[in-house]
Amino acid sequence: MKILMAVLVFLLSVSAVQARETLTIYTYESFVSEWGPGAKIKESFEKACDCTVEWVGLGDGVAVLNRLKLEGSNTKADVVLGLDTSLTAEAVATGLFGKHGVDRTLAKTPEPWADDVFMPYDYAHFAVIYDTEKMTTPPKSLDELINGDPTQKIVLQDPRSSTPGLGFLLWMKSVYGDKAADAWTRLQPRILTFTPGWSEAYGIFTKGEATMVLSYTTSPAYHMVAENSSRYQATAFSEGHYLQIEVAGLIEASPEKALAQKFLSFMMTPGFQDFVPTYNWMLPAGATHEALPEAFGKLVVPSKTLLFSAEDVAKNHRAWVDEWLNALSK
Repeated sequence: MKILMAVLVFLLSVSAVQARETLTIYTYESFVSEWGPGAKIKESFEKACDCTVEWVGLGDGVAVLNRLKLEGSNTKADVVLGLDTSLTAEAVATGLFGKHGVDRTLAKTPEPWADDVFMPYDYAHFAVIYDTEKMTTPPKSLDELINGDPTQKIVLQDPRSSTPGLGFLLWMKSVYGDKAADAWTRLQPRILTFTPGWSEAYGIFTKGEATMVLSYTTSPAYHMVAENSSRYQATAFSEGHYLQIEVAGLIEASPEKALAQKFLSFMMTPGFQDFVPTYNWMLPAGATHEALPEAFGKLVVPSKTLLFSAEDVAKNHRAWVDEWLNALSK
């Protein structure tokens, strides 16, 4: 009888585990890296939902959207986290996403949030980060970056796979317009390489292989807080800085749609947002309990924000990437 009871208890426990809902979330690799916020957010949400969160890390943000396009209606994703506003119109055009159903006024972004398909979870401006031990006079504008010493190299990300890479392409386009191709050609001697994503680029930079890297105005906070170092700093550009707002959305046909909506609502609460500043090193776009570390008060504040609409990017994305490719092939 005792053996029978033990077997029954075991079978019931297995059944209970199997009955737990699983939420599959596609995101970019750095979000679920050992230093990223993924593990903390997973633990926090699982306590609230009595479910299991399964992260799927897929390179950088553009790579996540490319994966969705390949999978189409066969995607295993319930939630997609890690696109940004430069990709949202293109993502909606896939027909895969449904309305989030979250109160949009919960979003704390530089402009009032009006999107009923995607909700933001963090934001920051792109910036050129430089090594103060190798560069005493950093560029103060895109023009100075383009026309500066070609022996002082910058690492950039590929706009075909990376949201920061696409962000820099849009930054160049917003400043130079029809002359962007010429600007890319002139910048080419300063470019050490293009990497598939942000992590690879920042790793090359911190290993000392380049003097500069494209990252965020918030990136120096990591070094100040985690390493007690002011070695790596952002430089303020006179033309202004391009803004990135990162977002998440749910797959309309997901069998876990209700759970996905619950996650997007949870995303705006301190259970998610408190991990944004010191794990993703961005500014929170929802409610927090934790105050920002003192280092965030020492960061570059752009004099001007640059941002194309999602519709403008979707309409011109291919042409602008082709322009970039052609300019660098000369």
